[in-house]
Amino acid sequence: MPDVPAPTLTAIDSHAHVFSRGLNLASERRYAPSYDAPLGDYLSQLQHHGFSHGVLVQPSFLGTDNRYLLSALQTVPGQLRGVVMLDRDVERQTLDDMTRQGVRGVRLNLMGQALPDLTDAQWRPMLERIGEQGWHLELHRPVADLPRLVRALEPYGLDIVIDHFGRPDARGGLGQPGFAEMLTLGGKGKVWVKVSGVYRLEGSPEQNLAFARRALVALEAHYGAERLMWGSDWPHTQHESAVSFTTVIEQFEALGCSTELRRALLVDTARSLFGFA
Repeated sequence: MPDVPAPTLTAIDSHAHVFSRGLNLASERRYAPSYDAPLGDYLSQLQHHGFSHGVLVQPSFLGTDNRYLLSALQTVPGQLRGVVMLDRDVERQTLDDMTRQGVRGVRLNLMGQALPDLTDAQWRPMLERIGEQGWHLELHRPVADLPRLVRALEPYGLDIVIDHFGRPDARGGLGQPGFAEMLTLGGKGKVWVKVSGVYRLEGSPEQNLAFARRALVALEAHYGAERLMWGSDWPHTQHESAVSFTTVIEQFEALGCSTELRRALLVDTARSLFGFA
């Protein structure tokens, strides 16, 4: 059966998850799903909302068993890219194989964990191998700790992606610890930010949206539109009862982006970073 060509690129969702309740869950996890989020459902959401391409990010509750994500990438080659989670002793051949399957990054989900010392020698093999692949490293951690983590990674010269606005608290405003310093990282030219997860900003819906608007203005000023991208965060784990793909599209529209910024968030940044044709 011949390969089905990827659809013409219209818009890219840079952050989503697929999983099944029947998969082996990581022994250390903050959350376990009570439902399935299969690839078919995600592709239907993309099509319904005018998106042609997407990026699948390994959920933390599956740990470093990336088989479900890799299978999804192979089901629709060219339409999706992947961001995996890895053990520190991962072999180079494993990464070579993942690159061929569409993986372009590694996620460090550090929410609810002790802050690691990324300058420790035990991290060196994995971080060097990520760089050899030309992949980026994605950080998921509250904003107060992000500048320290980025500084620790500087010797490796890696491209770094920050999740969900940097996970600030909308109630703390732009002056909260870490946020102003995170803005200065934009000048280094090696850091990107995902404008996603507005509903994860800890405040009320009104507070979250107001903060997101102000934060986006500041991020564009410091990073430039070419370092910012939008993601749906589907299926909105831990917020499923209140948030849908339609919800996050409405939140995106409420940000009031210029035509140029909108194009960068939905197309150009992710196309370049993830290597979409």
